[in-house]
Amino acid sequence: MIKKVVAIIPARGGSKRIPRKNIKLFHGKPLIAYSIEVALKSQLFDKVIVTTDDEEIANVAKQYGAVVPFLRPKELSDDFTGTGAVVNHAIEYLENQGEKIDYVCTIYATAPFLQEQYLIEGFEKLKNSEAVNTFSATSMPFPIQRTFKLDSNGRCQMFTPEHYMSRSQDLEEAYQDAGQFYWEKKFKISHEIMFGKDSIPIILPRHLVQDIDTLEDWIRAEFMYEALKKSGEIK
Repeated sequence: MIKKVVAIIPARGGSKRIPRKNIKLFHGKPLIAYSIEVALKSQLFDKVIVTTDDEEIANVAKQYGAVVPFLRPKELSDDFTGTGAVVNHAIEYLENQGEKIDYVCTIYATAPFLQEQYLIEGFEKLKNSEAVNTFSATSMPFPIQRTFKLDSNGRCQMFTPEHYMSRSQDLEEAYQDAGQFYWEKKFKISHEIMFGKDSIPIILPRHLVQDIDTLEDWIRAEFMYEALKKSGEIK
């Protein structure tokens, strides 16, 4: 049986730290264009859908080949609405139109380093396993066992002081969410969190991972992208 596979890209219009972030030009193209183009290039999806509350974002998304079947309601467009609620709304909309979704991939609109090979790897590993989710991840750049916080007096307090003298190479490696994509089987229910036993992380190299939440992040991402283009890793 042919399975229906859909990509959903949430893109709210009200970004505050970087105004109009999702369509701000990044190396000559709106930021969201990178996610749309990679999703289409992967040829994995029956539809690449952008869910937004913003007409301008909707028009840009359509220009780059995405489908925008609705404008998201205001109650799903504030600072407190999670991605899960937004994606579920999009899936419910499609199902109400008579479509049955078997696999869904949530792709962030702020992922200019997204590579089709990792999207494909995530889908293949999900299809061929008992896992319910696969998602982009990367290794931590520093041993988490040797990190510290600041106490109420601004002094250091280690999270695991027993590792103060441990060598980095002797400590277990840790990983983090890379914030690019999240695959899910819609026909199999899991009560685990995303970072639980029902998920397979797709490990990305750290130089292909950068959150873009602040202007400082944006500048860093632009330098990283330029370096990757010069090296030939990004075409």
